Amino acid sequence: MAGVPAIQAPGHECGDAMSAKTEHPEAGRDPSDPFVHLAFFYRDERQYTDGTVSFVREGLAAGDPVAVAVPGDRLRLVRDALGDDAGLVHLLDMREAGRNPGRIIPGVLHRFADAPPEGRRVRIVGEPVWPGRSPQEYPACVQHEALINAAFRGRTVTILCPYDERGLHERALADARATHPAVIPAGSRVRWPSEAYAPQEAVARYNEPLPLVTGALTLPFEAGTLTRVRHAAADEGRRLGLTGVRLEDLELATAELTTNSVVHGGGTGVLRVWADGGDVLCEVRDRGRLTDQLAGRRPPVRGRGGGRGLLLVHLIADLVRVHTGEDGTTIRCWFAR
Repeated sequence: MAGVPAIQAPGHECGDAMSAKTEHPEAGRDPSDPFVHLAFFYRDERQYTDGTVSFVREGLAAGDPVAVAVPGDRLRLVRDALGDDAGLVHLLDMREAGRNPGRIIPGVLHRFADAPPEGRRVRIVGEPVWPGRSPQEYPACVQHEALINAAFRGRTVTILCPYDERGLHERALADARATHPAVIPAGSRVRWPSEAYAPQEAVARYNEPLPLVTGALTLPFEAGTLTRVRHAAADEGRRLGLTGVRLEDLELATAELTTNSVVHGGGTGVLRVWADGGDVLCEVRDRGRLTDQLAGRRPPVRGRGGGRGLLLVHLIADLVRVHTGEDGTTIRCWFAR
């Protein structure tokens, strides 16, 4: 599979047919929950088009708001198959809107699902995992898919996530079954409960340590040095080839992350900046432990200040990876040069 190799995990809804297995059902398992999260497996363009377009047309026939956020080549298939009805659907290229998987929940799904009047069922086709996703992006994709279940619990929303059976590695297909409470097998329109559904285990499995990088600009910081460190990071980003808005984004991300460390992460931390291929990366390590799995993935609450730093970082960075454990938290961000 191009881009997403076999990934070694560190040791470290279905519809009415879904029944709760515990007294307090996991997100996605509660039969009274109106939220539906489906993994739709396909093997070729015909199956892809049949499954996604029928889902879209069912929504349009019911008067539901419908969005399709899939990679550009797949988006063209859907648009062409819909014909004149394509104008009734909100269409997004997921390669752009969802390059950073951490941006998808607040910047794509919530942005569309929160717009219609409350009580309307919203339908979204969202394809965050495709052949060509890099090994750096893939763990964040799995965590994103797992966290959708908690983010939309209780909402009248249906999200259909296509998975390419022929183009993706078996690891990705197994992760799809772990992060979706229900699946639609390739060539079928019948949804089945996923016996492998375990979203919290998926989140934990890809909470992967981010190894230290040698040769990076390394800047310890505390409250009194935040401004100096931010300017030093911007100077390094400029030296490494960032310009314009991308350079401003790097400076803004470092400001938000270092401030969060001072306020919530023990008062001190270490910022690093370096280049890798076509990207400039920055990361912040501190002694805090991130316990809210949806931190940075909730849309801002009107009238409530604070809590927007990590959300802003997700919205401006090309990729964000997070590792948190007993010893502290590392947040690493990618910015394309």
